[in-house]
Amino acid sequence: TRSYRDGRLRVIRNRPLLRFTVLNFQKSDVYFMEHKHFSRAKSKKRHRGLKIILFLFVMTAGIIGVYMVSVYSHVSNATNKMYTSLENVDNLREGMVSLGNKEAISILLLGVDSGDLGRTEQGRTDTMILATINPNTKKTVLMSIPRDTYAEIIGNGSWDKLNHAYAYGGTSMSVNSVQNLFDVPIDYYVTVNMAGIQEIVDAVGGIDIISPLTFEYEGYQFYEGESVHLDGKTALAFARMRYDDPDGDFGRQLRQRLVIEGIISKAVDPANLLNYREILNSLSSNIQTNFQMDDFFELQGNSYSDALRNIQAESFEGEGNIADDGVWYYYIYEEELNRIQTMLHEELEIN
Repeated sequence: TRSYRDGRLRVIRNRPLLRFTVLNFQKSDVYFMEHKHFSRAKSKKRHRGLKIILFLFVMTAGIIGVYMVSVYSHVSNATNKMYTSLENVDNLREGMVSLGNKEAISILLLGVDSGDLGRTEQGRTDTMILATINPNTKKTVLMSIPRDTYAEIIGNGSWDKLNHAYAYGGTSMSVNSVQNLFDVPIDYYVTVNMAGIQEIVDAVGGIDIISPLTFEYEGYQFYEGESVHLDGKTALAFARMRYDDPDGDFGRQLRQRLVIEGIISKAVDPANLLNYREILNSLSSNIQTNFQMDDFFELQGNSYSDALRNIQAESFEGEGNIADDGVWYYYIYEEELNRIQTMLHEELEIN
């Protein structure tokens, strides 16, 4: 190869053909070739970067897909295990309630004492709470029902303590009796054995409550006005104490409601999503409900989850007396019953 001194002509010998080619380059031509080479290299790097990003995206999507399939499978298995339909229940609605249409719903929460302290019999409802969830007003109402409330036991042909309905005819008789008392439809039910409270609280990582009074029970000490983090055993002791409470059964209802509110708050916390297996296992082992899997997914929607974060407590007034049969009952005042019925109708948007 030879180069002429003027820098403009270059002779390149192609030895195999014994030919000479003269190329006349301008300085701009040299710049163009160098720039073109740089752009090509830069383009290759860009394409390589895009391939890496695409690969990472596909891998991430695949992992998320596998995870969602796993979640769906576990939720499906858990809900199938918990699901028990309601038989022989009076339907007070004109049609079926639709969570997909964001309708207000009612749920009867029954805490059954059959699993507590080793008991295995049918038992009675130790806790009765009627809940309404309204996705439109974004509000949840939890109304405690005194277990000794005097009411007609639908299906048994008697008047008795409302919590006896479960012992006489299980969930269906409890639902029918509560519907009759408050003149509202009950769309869903959830029964929890009392021993299950301990497991559920542990599954959600414990709960935080403020004790309404100072007391000691089963070796656990609680102080009025003090915020405390409870594990499962402590939460069960906090909820069960009755006779040392100056408000008796009403005081226990308040503490039971605080425990339930704490569980709900932790259950809807996104931080517990990674712990969903343990939560599902604890629920499926201790709960029966007529909620199905699609219902659970609907409840995770923004409207219902917002309502579950805004909880309002309700109760009703009455007085306790010993009846002619020598049994103590709690009688709800007539005006209070009317107030509660009106309130529930408004929350459920029933005309």
